[in-house]
Amino acid sequence: MAGLDDIWLPLVDEPIGSIVEEIQGENPEIAKLVESPHRILAFRTFAYIRVGLLLGQLLFDNDLPPYDGSETWVDALLKDPAHHDALMREVRAVAEEIAADPKYADDEPLGPDDEARERFRQFAKQKLGGA
Repeated sequence: MAGLDDIWLPLVDEPIGSIVEEIQGENPEIAKLVESPHRILAFRTFAYIRVGLLLGQLLFDNDLPPYDGSETWVDALLKDPAHHDALMREVRAVAEEIAADPKYADDEPLGPDDEARERFRQFAKQKLGGA
């Protein structure tokens, strides 16, 4: 049976995974909406599906020049800022839906929260400041 790395990495390497990752990077509030491991998994799953569907819809709705080998149809679509904005809205909608799902209400965030980080900073200052 394949390990998780064997299954997960190809998804991230695909153009859709790159698009979702780029949009997340541009919008840090999306990451805050999906902080727990279960939410991240659900978010990525549904964001990839919905971004793929939206890209397909954009392909059918827009005339693209014939393929000349210089760029993919996805790259050609993403040149239009309106298409990028539509993808951003779709990814954000997925994050908001996952964040609002009561199934994930008790999930702990991945990593420390801001208060825990601040407590650690104070602890480190006390311990390292006296050294």
